[in-house]
Amino acid sequence: MRFAYADPPYEGVASRYQREAAARGARAAEVDHPALIQRLAREFPDGWALSCKTNSLRGLLPLCPAEVRVMSWVKPFAPAYRGIRPIYSWEPVLLVGGRAHDLEPLVRDSLTLSPRMGIRPRQTTGVLGAKPPAFCRWVLDALGYDPEQDELVDLFPGSGMMGYVASQGRLLDKDTV
Repeated sequence: MRFAYADPPYEGVASRYQREAAARGARAAEVDHPALIQRLAREFPDGWALSCKTNSLRGLLPLCPAEVRVMSWVKPFAPAYRGIRPIYSWEPVLLVGGRAHDLEPLVRDSLTLSPRMGIRPRQTTGVLGAKPPAFCRWVLDALGYDPEQDELVDLFPGSGMMGYVASQGRLLDKDTV
């Protein structure tokens, strides 16, 4: 099976990624999310996952296939920013398709996990928005990803963590990463 994961710059915040874009000799630009969802549906009929921000759900869900699931990454430690209330303490992950599998591993539609970062987002990984290994394992398990049989395409590799976790197979247990 062929799966995809997309963690693009969230709507309205592409300018925050200027440092990463400049390192590639490019400019940070907003992602065309409707085109991205069309691409995911067209090129990855076996399954895909898309990370997004809560404010984007109203616009993104109508673009998704009817079988889309909204999973939630709940962050017990969430930084507070001046003038933003309530604090953003969870992120949606849109999930479509995936391998139907038995109960092992048991995968819930929510994950409670603090990001591995300090107060500044780039402090730990050097990449804004980088996801921790346990988050990556959760998404892969939700897709039913099998490293022996499947291909995973990370459309916005950023820190490379999703590809790394996928390449490790079951070696990275989500409780130990």
